[in-house]
Amino acid sequence: MSLTRTSAVAASAALLGALTVAAPSATAATTAACTMSVGSITAGGDIGYSNITAGSPVTAKQGTGVHMFTPGITKLSTTWVQGPKTASGQLTSGEVMLNTSLYQAWYGTDKNGKAVTGFSNSGKNYQGYTYEETSSYRADGLIADTYRLRGDGALYRFEWHWTDFPYTTNTRFNGFSAVKTMTLISETPTYDTFLANTRGGALYTIHIPRAAGKQPIVKKIRTSTWQTFESLVAERCGTQSTLLTAIDKNTGTAYLYAVSHGATVIKSLGKIPGTYKDPVYYLHTTHQVPPLYGE
Repeated sequence: MSLTRTSAVAASAALLGALTVAAPSATAATTAACTMSVGSITAGGDIGYSNITAGSPVTAKQGTGVHMFTPGITKLSTTWVQGPKTASGQLTSGEVMLNTSLYQAWYGTDKNGKAVTGFSNSGKNYQGYTYEETSSYRADGLIADTYRLRGDGALYRFEWHWTDFPYTTNTRFNGFSAVKTMTLISETPTYDTFLANTRGGALYTIHIPRAAGKQPIVKKIRTSTWQTFESLVAERCGTQSTLLTAIDKNTGTAYLYAVSHGATVIKSLGKIPGTYKDPVYYLHTTHQVPPLYGE
């Protein structure tokens, strides 16, 4: 059984009584035509977006959507996924950390076209975490693996099932205290891979086997200049490549990169138009985009 990004939406739909969503987004086969949607949560608690196209020059359309959260309380977010349109309505969803508690959050419309928003608590006492993401490609029937990085360098992987919610397995990997932020670039049946920058400026891939007992494989791919970025957001581009948005919140600037399979080649495509100072950034994607496969 192969699970795609629809899983995250399906989990939220169960909480809402089977609401689901549709939305356009796709990546093309070549870098020049690839697009990605970088979502954000503003200081005021609104959902923001930057729809980016890897043209020459790079273009972007920015805006804000629905108001979701109390200003200032959103700390982290996983990818938000838009699912297929059904008779019961439309929904897009993701997991967020509000202060020190985790919530599954959603917005969209019901079957009558009425706007709906909501969130449901899924965990408390997560103070000290600096990053979270969900990989939703599983070959063994599990819905997803959720990764959370703590400030002391402990990286946790949580696994959960349809029939046994909440999380049932917790694996800890140590040694990541130098990581500033990271982004998922591969989600496969046998491993997940992250791209991570350090406070010292290096850039690494972190390859994490799904098999129990296996440790991450860390590979340095750049030695310097990446320390300025507080947020990295990646989307699939073509069959094996990745489009990467790197955000420097201090200056409000963002840059777009084309990353080859395995991150052996990283090509700068230029500065992205717009201002990027929101507290939280994440990938906004759809169920139609295949799982990430950048390594």
